[in-house]
Amino acid sequence: MTDTLKPRLLAALLIGTALATSAARAEMLDVEKDELTFGFIKLTDMAPLAVAKELGYFEDEGLYVTLEPQANWKVLLDRVISGELDGAHMLAGQPLGATIGIGTKADIVTPFSMDLNGNGITVSNAVWEMMKPHLEMDADGKPVHPIKADALKPVVEAFRAEGKPFNMGMVFPVSTHNYELRYWLAAGGIAPGFYSPTDISGQIRADALLSVTPPPQMPATLEAGTIVGYSVGEPWNQAAVFKGIGVPVITDYEIWKNNPEKVFGLTAQFVEDNPNTTIALTKALIRAAKWLDENDNANRAEAVEILSRAEYVGADAAVIAASMTGTFEYEKGDKREVPDFNVFYRYHATYPFYSDAVWYLTQMRRWGQIAEAQPDGWYAEVAAKVYRPDIYLKAAEALLADGLIERDDVPFGTDGYKAPTADFIDGIEYDGRKPNDYLAKFAIGLKGEQRIEGGDVIN
Repeated sequence: MTDTLKPRLLAALLIGTALATSAARAEMLDVEKDELTFGFIKLTDMAPLAVAKELGYFEDEGLYVTLEPQANWKVLLDRVISGELDGAHMLAGQPLGATIGIGTKADIVTPFSMDLNGNGITVSNAVWEMMKPHLEMDADGKPVHPIKADALKPVVEAFRAEGKPFNMGMVFPVSTHNYELRYWLAAGGIAPGFYSPTDISGQIRADALLSVTPPPQMPATLEAGTIVGYSVGEPWNQAAVFKGIGVPVITDYEIWKNNPEKVFGLTAQFVEDNPNTTIALTKALIRAAKWLDENDNANRAEAVEILSRAEYVGADAAVIAASMTGTFEYEKGDKREVPDFNVFYRYHATYPFYSDAVWYLTQMRRWGQIAEAQPDGWYAEVAAKVYRPDIYLKAAEALLADGLIERDDVPFGTDGYKAPTADFIDGIEYDGRKPNDYLAKFAIGLKGEQRIEGGDVIN
């Protein structure tokens, strides 16, 4: 190529790029609101929000987003409801709980599931030592995983015999962590307690007493002895390992393989008033989730660096990387490969499946937060009111047209219900189309017409 042609080619490329950019911008949605404030809790699964901001995906959609950490899940929900926040990283149970009136009553919806898995259950060093005699060990002297709560039951009984309460922490009454901890305990024959309309402690007839602790405070609360174990998202299980104060005994991936974890929540009114804005922010979040998982998690090291910044999770990068990059450390020095501990895009992770919503509703019913029996159709109606795949599909179609995602990335044609699965620690099969049949399978928990009156289960 001659030196004379080089400047001409460069100029042509620049003009072509400018024209392509102009064409892309011409297709940009006419958003109703371009300056937005989103809330989050300092957990690694807020990653799609941080990535969408740092990589410019929000700006690509004409959105100028501020991300604000919140003190706890209640404050976060209240600020979304009041309009101080336009939307937020939420517990999957929060939009459902708010919509049916558990705690605060408000119409919250979600067009986007933020991740799968990502939680763990940690116990104190003292409890771990008490559990060890009841564990199966492999040839190398390491515990065989998954560790069932059967090994914890004798410890809980020992506490009771000494007149001591067995206190455990979880992050919010309608959190995944609450339901996963309850599921694990109950599968091992440990009653985690019931809720009732007159007693919202969740400790009615409980063997283990569960109470709320904000995620970043979990390790310090464990170290202080206020609780002897907890269920939380990362990096706060790995933080206990790094601090030498506790041992994560199981991940939620082992309790329910590829379980839905967080969602992005907005008020129904915001979505009604700002339909294009909602589609635009969903597009940005889908792109961020794809980036987090693409090329076999090749971008996770960069994601860890972003998340470790003070304005996001603010934990040591090594602590975040311990789980974010495909490994998980249980007892100190016992690091194992768990490539799907954090999933953001694989397995249609971002799609808001109705069956995910129904599972959370079954657990609310199982433990008395839904006080009265409801027909299967009620579960389906609530799921369809809160989970909004129609918005997700509009965003996905636009990204597909732009060549930014592949058609196989989206479950086009689904009715919103995943196939029945028995990928739970107790092997009990879940079919989202038959919630009452599912509830009837559990030895511990409300089923049929049962309800709580005072401290009793009434049939």
